[in-house]
Amino acid sequence: MFDTGAVLHELCATKSAQHLSHDPLSFCHRYPDPADREIAAVIASSFAYGSVAVILRTLETIFAEMGRSPRRYVEHFDPKAGMRTFTGFKHRFNDSRDLCALLWGMRQMLEQAGSIQSFFLRGYSAGDQDVSSSLNRYTAAVLALDYTDVFETPAIPPSSYFPFFFPAPSSGSACKRLCMMLRWLVRPADGIDLGLWDGISPAQLIIPVDTHISRISRYLGLSSRNNADWRMAQEITASLRRFDAADPVKYDFSLAHLGISEGCDGKDPGRCTSCPIVEVCAQNLIKPPKCPGVKI
Repeated sequence: MFDTGAVLHELCATKSAQHLSHDPLSFCHRYPDPADREIAAVIASSFAYGSVAVILRTLETIFAEMGRSPRRYVEHFDPKAGMRTFTGFKHRFNDSRDLCALLWGMRQMLEQAGSIQSFFLRGYSAGDQDVSSSLNRYTAAVLALDYTDVFETPAIPPSSYFPFFFPAPSSGSACKRLCMMLRWLVRPADGIDLGLWDGISPAQLIIPVDTHISRISRYLGLSSRNNADWRMAQEITASLRRFDAADPVKYDFSLAHLGISEGCDGKDPGRCTSCPIVEVCAQNLIKPPKCPGVKI
């Protein structure tokens, strides 16, 4: 009998720089200053949807313009100049207005609170089991900022996809990119995650659920749900707390990269032969057939 917890702990040891190079988190590691890393984490996580190649290309475009210090760039960001600089920018359905609104919103957060962490902590509840309510308050506060300088109206127009960057658990969304941002910033520094925000407990984090995590978690029996929503994210996290209650999302990076970097899609038996979770995976495609006539 194989122990799922032991397999997951061993999987965490497979984190590597090679996997990090295929991850938007890699952009945060370009900057030695924690203040720059914080800004990079918000931006990189916001655009972490779609194919990996497209995500990395988009982020290269943004960070090339920001120069050596993303924090300094945001502190001095001028939306009108930004609209000229990023003319023609497009990442799937987010355009230059949405990018400029993100940068302008971040500037306002810095001016109001001094850091993104301090702005987030305004709505943080240390006594909650998880970050559900804290994220609801954070996204509401961000969307309530004044975006007149971008949209020429304080309210965000219906034609903008800027709110897509800031979903809320109360809407049922899995909030993958926000949970990813929190994982990067809150979890202890381990060569992958950054350990920059010390005001939030890692025990309260919720796993970022994407197509890889939702599929592989079902293979491992961590969730019985089919929809990749907030309830699935909570269910997977609750399952992972059995193995590490203080840091349940530490497994996320390695589990996700079974799909992102290792190509696990649940369809190729050839990949199962070298997969580190094959012995506890219900989708194991290389299980030997039962012998005819033998009852098991």
